[in-house]
Amino acid sequence: MRIGELARRAGTTTRALRYYEEQGLLRPDRTGNGYREYGEDAVVRVAQIRALLDAGFNSRTVAQLLPCAKGSRPHIELCPSVVAAMRGTLDRIEAELKALDSRRSAVTALLGAEPVTGAAR
Repeated sequence: MRIGELARRAGTTTRALRYYEEQGLLRPDRTGNGYREYGEDAVVRVAQIRALLDAGFNSRTVAQLLPCAKGSRPHIELCPSVVAAMRGTLDRIEAELKALDSRRSAVTALLGAEPVTGAAR
């Protein structure tokens, strides 16, 4: 399939697909006249790329994670070493959220307002 069809089927833009190619995340074949040609597996690969980017990983990290990715959104199966690294990332995010929550409470207290909790955030 050509780039426009892949973009439509994957729910993204041709610009994003070209970016993924520039970053080495997606490798199309080329036809004799230079058009990009993608196989059926490219739809799943784009879903994997988007899921990892949406999770906050940069394109360099995504390139390292993709070789062991299986499945597609929302559940990508990753090899055990990657899962361990991602758990470390999640732990750091949780620590950052806790620190931000403490800072918010401190600023709220300085303003003399009621603490912001739950859905009111």
